[in-house]
Order: sequence, then C-alpha cells, then structure tokens
Amino acid sequence: MSLLKFLAINALELSAPATPHLLQHQQTQTQAKPQGWMQLSGHPESIVPTSTGIVRKRISGFEDSEVHAYRLICQEPQTAQIVPAYFGMQEIQAQHYIELQDLLAGFRDPCVMDIKMGSRTFLESEVSNATLRPDLYQKMIAVDAGAPTPAEHEARAITKLRYMTFRESLSSSHSKGFRIEALRLRGRPPVKDLKTCRSSEQIVQTIEQFLAARRSVQKELLKRLKHMRLVIEQSSFFARHEIVGSSIFIVYDDERVGVWLIDFAKCRELPPQVRVDHRSAWTPGNREEGLLRGMDELIRSFEEVYARCGSHRSCLKI
Repeated sequence: MSLLKFLAINALELSAPATPHLLQHQQTQTQAKPQGWMQLSGHPESIVPTSTGIVRKRISGFEDSEVHAYRLICQEPQTAQIVPAYFGMQEIQAQHYIELQDLLAGFRDPCVMDIKMGSRTFLESEVSNATLRPDLYQKMIAVDAGAPTPAEHEARAITKLRYMTFRESLSSSHSKGFRIEALRLRGRPPVKDLKTCRSSEQIVQTIEQFLAARRSVQKELLKRLKHMRLVIEQSSFFARHEIVGSSIFIVYDDERVGVWLIDFAKCRELPPQVRVDHRSAWTPGNREEGLLRGMDELIRSFEEVYARCGSHRSCLKI
C-alpha cells in the first residue's frame, strides 16, 4: 500500500492507536506489513487497512459518538452521500472498530487537502473547568509573550477556555470558521505546517497552489461544496447535532474529484431545548460551532480562486 494511501486515512483522526493484536491480525490477512505508513496528526498506527476500499478505525465502544453519528446519517440518503461510506463495526481482541470507505481508492497520485471546519474545534465540556493553569500560561507565552492580559501576567496562569480560544485565534478557525490543516501536491510530500495560514490572501494563494489553475477541478469542487452545504442545511441529523472538529477532505487527480465531510468523534446530540444554525457566534452554552459559517467562507475562497483564474490573473502552478 502506497504512502499516499494513508494520507486520506489520517484525516479520520483517531483518539487512540490500533493495538498490536490488530496489527498482527491485519498482517496475517495481507501477508505483509503495509509500506509507507504515515499520518499527518493523531496517534501513530491508529487506522488500519482491512481490504480493498475499506479502512478500520478504532473507537471507544459500541456507544461511541462516531457510531451514533454514522448510524443516523445512514438513515438520510442525501446526507450519507457527503460522508465516507459506513460498513459497520468489528470487535477484535476486545477492541472496537468501525469500517469506513477508503477515500483514496481509485485515485492515482492525487492532490489532497484536509480542512478543519468550525470556528470552535473543542467541546464545551473540554473547557468547563475554570481552574487557573500555569502550564497553559507557559504554553501561551511560548507562542506569543504579549498575548496574556496584565491580570493573566500577574497570575501567571490562565484557564483552559482562555488557552483554547487563544489557540483558535492563531489560525483562520476563529476568523473564517475553517483552517487548512494540511495538503499534499502531486509528486511531493505532505505539507503539514499550515495552521497559521489565516489571512484571506494566504488562504486563496494556498488554494490556488493546490488547484494549479485547473478550471474543471475548480468548477467541480465549487459544485460539490455548495451541494454539501445545501445537504447540511436540509439535514435532520445536522439540525439535531453539534459538529465539532470535523473536516472536509478534498482529493483529485487527472480523472476524478472527491469531497467528503469526515470525523465525527466530537459529534454530540443537542438537548431537546437547544437549537443551532451552525453559523451564529459561539457563547458558552449555546452549542454553536460554526460549521456552516466555515462552509460559507470556504466556498467564498474557492470562488475567489475561480474568479482570479477566469480573469487571467496569474495562478500558481504545481
């Protein structure tokens, strides 16, 4: 299996690695350890290929949030088309896994982009503790010594909420509702240091380089992104759930284009009395995460790239 095969697998972002038992089981099935294993982020060896067109992802158990999400999504035919195909669960050596579509199956040396969606990529439960933490203060000043307020400098400690919102502000997540996590250009190794790509011009130039002035690909991607947005707006599943930390995964080669919404590990069902539109600003308790706001901004960025190339402005080429 090629190195690139695992770039798509990585975008599923596991919370825990695969066990040696599973790896041994897989090697028995495939008769050889996969070559070129890599991930852009997350724990190593957290996703394992099973057979042609399928990957296996570790989950916490049968009640895992991602299982819940895929089961409900499968009940909506239109919504099921914008996510990886779900093939069910497996239990191996007391570990639980879901089986999903291999998003790179059928592509040849494609260009790949992973875009983290939302203006908030952490759960409210992750920042509910108001304890002042010196370690997070040290992390903040290591990045930007001028970021803490005078009171925070005096206390030499900050809350986790303060640190997480600071971290989001370093990328385009806070300002745009999305950030480009990583990309891979044809014939080149993945580029992973893109989280500080946050200005409109930086984002557009990055997308220009990724698309390499291919008008047909630009047009098809815009069509699919707009369709995905419409599906989300009309979906009962998305109306009832908070979608935190999901990504849009884009892949294309000379013949095909693919766009999927992936990673539902932080998907949470909303309380009956809570409604979200996925565009409003987040305040603690309202459960807004900015998924559709990010899609609006992402589409605008792709439209800008399309307009620039159409007006014969210089387009970056791979």
